Amino acid sequence: MWAVGAGGAIVLIEPSPYEFATLVAMLVFAATGLRMRPLFVPLLVSLFLINIGYTICAAYLMNEPAIISWIATSWYMAATVMFFAMVLSEDTARRIDLLRRGLVVGGVIASLAAIAGYFNLIPGSHDTLTLYSRARGTFKDPNVLAAFLVLPALFCLQNVMTQGFAKAMRNAVALAIMGVALLLAFSRAAWGQFVMTAAIMVATMFLTSTSARQRSRLVAMTIVAGAIVVLLIAVMLSFDSIADLAKQRATFEQAYDAGRFGRFGRHILGAQMALDLPLGIGPLQFSRFFPEDTHNSYLNAFMSGGWISGLCYPILIFMTLLLGARYLFRRVPWQPSYIAIYAALLGAVAESFVIDTDHWRHFWLMLGAVWGMAAAARLAEDDRPPSHVLA
Repeated sequence: MWAVGAGGAIVLIEPSPYEFATLVAMLVFAATGLRMRPLFVPLLVSLFLINIGYTICAAYLMNEPAIISWIATSWYMAATVMFFAMVLSEDTARRIDLLRRGLVVGGVIASLAAIAGYFNLIPGSHDTLTLYSRARGTFKDPNVLAAFLVLPALFCLQNVMTQGFAKAMRNAVALAIMGVALLLAFSRAAWGQFVMTAAIMVATMFLTSTSARQRSRLVAMTIVAGAIVVLLIAVMLSFDSIADLAKQRATFEQAYDAGRFGRFGRHILGAQMALDLPLGIGPLQFSRFFPEDTHNSYLNAFMSGGWISGLCYPILIFMTLLLGARYLFRRVPWQPSYIAIYAALLGAVAESFVIDTDHWRHFWLMLGAVWGMAAAARLAEDDRPPSHVLA
């Protein structure tokens, strides 16, 4: 589980270390036993129907290697969701802790690579570790790097606010490294996602705190963390090149966003097409009709998999968020990790309206983890003695 988390940070090459680590983990846990629970049946059916839709709509394109690869990746991502749901529904506290630690290590590795590439600290690394003057580190795209960093950054922020001095300081250093990389990726969606998810996480932690002392510490540490973030941003923006690009990226009037065929114009036109095409147009075909891809995972589900995938994909997301919210406030040993992952998933779901997250490894990891932790919380609830016995 640790290797799966850490491996998710290196996807510059394919197949990536994440694929190998996840495949090995699947084989190891399958050999020791994975339990399919009744709670997972809706998840399994939804994933199956989504990918059936993709496969049907891609049937006439199967002579293209890129299409075959896309379909295979989609099925594999679905398999990883089921794996994470099943494996995290047992021995949850220990397994989620190992996954959490691996994700933080992976986040630091990806961030250090991004920073080194942006400032050309390693000769010849600038062209490999950056794209369009934006840090991408060990990812193919700066936006994906930034989105990946949100969850490990939330884990670190959580530890800074709740752990002892030594552990809090280690996590503060890791958080600062990831914060710099997040800024240098210049991803507007990820900036907003981190702010939103951090606020959701801290608010939920406040509501679930068991003492006034914990609440007071959360408030105090939130103020301190906010001040440090502001200071870090101020220092980074003192570099003219960073300030200029940040100012350019901060605007919501980018050339590729505006106009009839801009990002949001394409959403409207694509939605109109989706209503008229029950079988969609197939994976990776949207850019044949428009200047760029959909940049909207919900629209892409309709375009790539027709009405089957287009309807099942949002249903899957809705079920996941509803199930996750139902057990979010259960007092279980892994509740802090549950809160952080659920908050990060909420951010990714929101970001899916403006970017294609369909093959983001960490997105499907979080989705499966929410199902697994919810199932474990439900089992823990069912195993508790009745109230009259406790009395």
